[in-house]
This record gives sequence, structure tokens and C-alpha cells, in this order.
Amino acid sequence: MKPFLISLVSPFLFLVSISMGDTRPNILFCISDDQSYAHTGANGDPVIQTPAFDRIAREGLRFTNAFCDAPTCGPSRSAILTGQAIWRLEEAGNIHSTLPAKFATYTEELQKSGYQLGYTGKAWSPGRLEPGGRSENPAGPAFDRKKLKPAYHGIRNIDYAGNFEDFLAKTSDKKPFCFWLGTSEPHRHYQKGSGKLSGKDPAKVVVPPIFPDHEIVRNDLLDYFVEIEHFDKMVAQAIIALEKSGQLDNTIVVVTSDHGMPFPRAKATLYDAGSKVPLAIRWPGGIKNPGRDVNAFVNLSDVAPTFLEAAGLPAPKMMSARSLIDLFADQKTHERKAAYIAMERHDGCRKGGKGYPCRAIRTTDYLYIHNFEPTRWPSGSPDPSVCARSIPYGEIDDSPTKTFMMEHQTEHGTARLAALAFGMRPAEELYDLKNDPAQMSNLAGTTVTAAIQKSLRQRLFDHLGKTKDPRVIGGPVDWDYYPYYGKISTKGWSVAKKPK
Repeated sequence: MKPFLISLVSPFLFLVSISMGDTRPNILFCISDDQSYAHTGANGDPVIQTPAFDRIAREGLRFTNAFCDAPTCGPSRSAILTGQAIWRLEEAGNIHSTLPAKFATYTEELQKSGYQLGYTGKAWSPGRLEPGGRSENPAGPAFDRKKLKPAYHGIRNIDYAGNFEDFLAKTSDKKPFCFWLGTSEPHRHYQKGSGKLSGKDPAKVVVPPIFPDHEIVRNDLLDYFVEIEHFDKMVAQAIIALEKSGQLDNTIVVVTSDHGMPFPRAKATLYDAGSKVPLAIRWPGGIKNPGRDVNAFVNLSDVAPTFLEAAGLPAPKMMSARSLIDLFADQKTHERKAAYIAMERHDGCRKGGKGYPCRAIRTTDYLYIHNFEPTRWPSGSPDPSVCARSIPYGEIDDSPTKTFMMEHQTEHGTARLAALAFGMRPAEELYDLKNDPAQMSNLAGTTVTAAIQKSLRQRLFDHLGKTKDPRVIGGPVDWDYYPYYGKISTKGWSVAKKPK
């Protein structure tokens, strides 16, 4: 019985398939750390080399409208594991927090049904799991014994692919597996100049219009590309390991990232540079007409119910995401015309450790963002003394690009871009993606787009109400007050206490 058929049949037939030999698909989930949609070869970048991603897209599906649930590490990974929007996950909606054990994960459900679990590198992170009642990373047991000598500083010395090979060697061929291969790349910091050292030409870089087109920025992008290519190399080696073991064609291989690039107006924002991610999925036993581009809107949380359905298991009722199996089957059974993205507290870089709560709806033509606290600094306060990281605009990682933009923020050619990256934002934002794909001209409040703004606001709030967002339906709204388990660099910094 083919795995795809198992995923669509009744629990009775699922049990029959087990009695005949477990033919359920394996799962290899490969996730980079801080990579935007544009930066793969298959997605059109002319400089970066990503043969592994490109192969998975070519032999499976390439998703052209895939979005993280939150453009920040911990919350995004919590949404992936639980199949839920972050506003449903209490503390897990913040980075440097926890993932309460009461929220079911696809990994736990698979393990209950006989799947073998493991991970290497960065799985659920960063934060502390113990306060949430967990004793083990929800991705499974860690496999991090093998090390390597990276070509450049900033790249971790973990042999991600080698550790996956160790995992394969320890698994039983009578049971399916689910493995999480999570690199720390291309998270900062990078070896400065590594892009040029690798032979890349700064003149060929496509500089996003949200950044100044300057040599410093071009080289910063090249250094970022080097680390993406390291991730892709690890994925390629893992694929080879599957081929050698004869398990590739019965494995769902997913390649993606947790959110966008660590640059200004990208990571920790709801704009495309922060929330739109690469996503390619290969599964010969379950994907009809491989080689397709899928234009439907999906969130990364959708992989949780997808994996469960592929394994013939029901998704827990608490999971609010939607399985992608209908897209695998090339069916148009459900409309997927929008993605929903959210932010709460990122790195605690405002007074009292408060976040920047916002929600967005992304469609083909528009991006609408609702900022619930527009009087707060969206990228963190310019005053480093109120930031847990002790840096200005601390929601944005330090980088040559950020430094250049801060140092030249009053100069022609940079002033507007710096204001967009570091400045205050209104309660509502609306961007016309056909005429403004980089989302730099806010149309909210204009007469000509008033009807569109109203319609998208209603669609967003209807969705938030249906999925029980406390900011819309009422009830405790505690994200500003949950504990912060990250490193605190600023003396005396603390999270605000909730008013009684």
C-alpha cells in the first residue's frame, strides 16, 4: 500500500497497513535559521548556489507563497511543532520563553504511533523548556556528537549531516522515523568578507530596495549567502545518506527556514523580507505531478497536520493549521487565498521588556498590518539601556548593514530607508504589492484604498476571532509580562509586572 493512500484512508485501513509492514513515510524536516524566500537558486537569486533546495523543488513542489507564522525563532518553531498560530500558544508566542507541555506537537503524536524521533543542531529554541513542563526538546533526542571544521568563523562546528547519518544507523528499518535537521546558519554573526573569499562577486548581488545599494551592504549579503550555502550542503549530504540507505523515495523531505533574513526591516517584522520563506517538499509516494509550483498561500504551521495525515493519524483538535495533503494531490478542494502572520515580544528591547504586538494578512495583491501598540518603537528603542541586548534598535541584529544605515541615516539615499527600518509605524499599514513589492509606501488612510483597507482589516479580525486571539476576543493578554529566559546584558533590566 502506498504511503499517500494510507494518509487518505480510514484508521481501519491504517491499522491493516501496519499489520502488513509499516509502510508509512519517513520525515526529514530541514530548517535553516533566518533565510528569506528570495535567497535560493530555484527562487531566482542569481548569485547563491542551493542545489539541494533546487533539487527538492524540481522533484517535488516549490511553494511560492509560504510564510512563517511569526518572524522570530522560538514562536515560529513553536507554531511549526504544534500546528497552531502563536496567539493560541500563550508563553510560546514570545522568543526566549517556553513551550507549555499542554500543547500537542506533531512529533509527540508520531512517536506515540511508533515513529523514531531525533534532531541535530537547532530545534525548538531559544528558551527554557522546563518551566513549560517539558524535559526533552519536542523535536526528540539530540544527535550532535559529530563535529566538523567549518570553512569560516560564525558557522557552527556541528556536522549536521553526519549526525543524521548517526541517527539512521541507530534506527530500526521496521519503524518509520521523523528527524529534524536544523542548522544555526545563516543566523548572525558572519565572518566578514567570507563571501568574497568564497569567490562571489559583489557586483552581481541583487540588493533589495529596502537597503542602500552600497559596497558594505553587498558584501554583507554575500557573507549571508555563504551561510545559506552551508545549510544547503548539509541538506545535500543528508539526501545522499537517504539514497544510500534506500529510503529517499519513502521519505517526505521538507526544506525551509524559520523566518526571514537578519537585516533591517526583515527579521522580526511582518514584511515579506521577514515573513516569506523558502519551502520545497519532495515525496514521490504522495505528491501527484511533481515539479509543480504551488501558488496557494500556506503557513509553516501547516506542516504539523500534514505530517500526521501522511502517517494516517488524526490531528489533535487543538491544531488550527491545515494539512497540505490536498495540495500534494493537486486538488483544489479548499481555497487558500491568504496567509496570517503575527508578532508579540521578540528580544525585549523596549522599557519593561514589552513587545510590539501586530498581526497581518498577506494576499496576492496586498499586505495589511495591524499594529496594536503604535506608540512603541517597532524595532526596539534607540536607547540601548532599555534593551535586554544593550544595543539600540535591538530587535534588529547587529550587522554591517545596520551600522551603515544608522551612521548615514540623515544622508540622501539612506534617510528614507533608515526611517522605514528604525522609525515609528502607524496603527495600520497597507501595501499594494503589484506596484510596491518591497512594501515601502504605506497606503493606509488614503481615500483611494479605503475600501480595500476596510475589507482586509475585517478579514484579518474575522480570522483572529475565529481562531481565538485574545487581543481580539478578550481575556488575558500576558505577552508583555511572561518571563524572559534569554541572556540579559543590561544591568537592572527586567520584564514589567502585570498590573493588578
